[in-house]
Amino acid sequence: MTTRPVQAHLAEVYATLPHGEQAVARVLLDDHPFAALGSLRTLADRAGVSAPTASRLVARLGYASFAAFQATVRAAARDHDRSRLHAFVAELPDPHSAAEDLRAGLDGTLAAMTGPLLSSAATLLAEAGQVWGVGGPLSGLAAEYLVRQLSALRPGVRAVPDPTSEQARILLDLGPADLVVAYDFRRYSAATARFVRAARTRRARLLLVTDAWESPLAGDAELLIRLPRDAAGPVAPLTHEVAVTELLLVATAARLSASTRLATLDAITQTLRDGA
Repeated sequence: MTTRPVQAHLAEVYATLPHGEQAVARVLLDDHPFAALGSLRTLADRAGVSAPTASRLVARLGYASFAAFQATVRAAARDHDRSRLHAFVAELPDPHSAAEDLRAGLDGTLAAMTGPLLSSAATLLAEAGQVWGVGGPLSGLAAEYLVRQLSALRPGVRAVPDPTSEQARILLDLGPADLVVAYDFRRYSAATARFVRAARTRRARLLLVTDAWESPLAGDAELLIRLPRDAAGPVAPLTHEVAVTELLLVATAARLSASTRLATLDAITQTLRDGA
């Protein structure tokens, strides 16, 4: 059975389902195939129903068990991903064309960083009490790069940790003087959104770097850096995020008297190396 029949079957029987099973079907359709890949209990909790209700829907679809249903969904997802990969490889441009596209997209991204926008962002980064960087599975790399470089220029710069218990301790002390720098691109990170919105309730400021389609967090941002549509692609986004981050760092460094701090950092680093 392929992915399409599973979704089509759910859509076909949806109107005839009891209310509880409809709730499960909605979760499966809205987040296909991922909603089907966790536990039965997790699926039921997301739908707000009991595990037996979710199990009854699976049986109604003709599966002997939830495990059998998951096996079908996984197999269909693998087939779908394999087909997409073959199509992607078949449509790959020649290397020269790909390089030109990447260069053109990068030029567009840098052009979008206007002087006033860059100046406002650098002022936030230089003057905030504490700066916290956060991002998704891939965009988090750009956030980590910002944190690593900016922490050499000024104190009070940290990456937001993953454990919620540690995030809660950070949120406890956040206030209007503090700045969260969030990188959020499709598929937008639910974990990033949860932390950022909690930070905003603590009145922390938000600098958001996102794409042309805009993160759901765009409305919460005090300052929004939106990469142009031609920054999209399988490789380009991280390239563009890092380029924008470099611009932010250069502009921020110009607002800070960091020479003494950098010299001290070099001396401490050398001491540690000599001690080793």
